[in-house]
Amino acid sequence: MDDAAYRERPSRYAGAVLWTKTVDASGSALPVLPDGCMDLIWMNDRLVVAGPDTRAHHPGGTSGDRYVGVRFFPGTAPALLGVPACELRDRRVDLAQLWPSAMVRPLVDRIAGAGDQAAALEHLVRRRAAETEPADPLLRKLVGALDAGWPVAAVADTAGLGERTLRRRCLDAFGYGPKTLARVLRLQRALGTARQGVPLAETATRAGFADQAHLSREVRALAGIPLGKLLAQS
Repeated sequence: MDDAAYRERPSRYAGAVLWTKTVDASGSALPVLPDGCMDLIWMNDRLVVAGPDTRAHHPGGTSGDRYVGVRFFPGTAPALLGVPACELRDRRVDLAQLWPSAMVRPLVDRIAGAGDQAAALEHLVRRRAAETEPADPLLRKLVGALDAGWPVAAVADTAGLGERTLRRRCLDAFGYGPKTLARVLRLQRALGTARQGVPLAETATRAGFADQAHLSREVRALAGIPLGKLLAQS
């Protein structure tokens, strides 16, 4: 990805990332891959919530379009937004569909008129966070355990939850069940490792895949394109 087109930094809202993206002259953009996260995005004078993805999302855009977003740590956005993640799975929804329009309109006007729209969006998030109950700390522990490759049954036992209860909690917080979340996190681990130049067979082993063929199948299933092409685009 062109460094001039996309930038990110840690947000002052715990665990989140503040990012900006400008569409290049070709109007093309890399697919957005499932990562367990949700985003609040300022785009085309609108505030849009990007729900958790189970497949690659292909954003549109016109050359020069600029987007500003806050990408939340997995499981933290639903408490902030007041909407279960499963209701937004694989969707992009205007914030005005989730909150009263009388509440959203002044927020849109404030960001539109800001000299630094990224800072204004981040301020909105932090202000909202001060008015709402934080996400259950257990959710962060669930992400850590699944990202470490723990079996779902072991995660449920450690959390003191039955597997059905764990699945229900995951649907509300992450948008999908623990097995799907584990697959998504494993994909991201593998991509991070491969982008460091680690051979793909070793990447597959490190990330918890049975072998390189298994890794390739999962990339096709979740990203929609072959692994080699995905890495070449990164």
